[in-house]
Amino acid sequence: MTPAALKQLENDLWSAADNLRANSDLKSSEYSTPVLGLIFLKFADNKYRQHEEKILAEYTALKGTRREKSLSEIAIEQCGFYLPDHARDQTG
Repeated sequence: MTPAALKQLENDLWSAADNLRANSDLKSSEYSTPVLGLIFLKFADNKYRQHEEKILAEYTALKGTRREKSLSEIAIEQCGFYLPDHARDQTG
């Protein structure tokens, strides 16, 4: 990422944060809770995507066998948590 692109990203993030705060009734001390939650969810989505192919491959390989495991069980073994589809970023 070029320095100019990084600066633009920083400006965009500050602008988005300013808009979010301006359009909420949150006090400055309460503002971090939803923001940090969104950041964590994005982190979790990215981490899950890194392991998703292996998770699905193992799930498919074991399905219908005596060793069959649920998708969530395999995900927890592979990356430490399970993130269901409805909690993930669907835009890619």
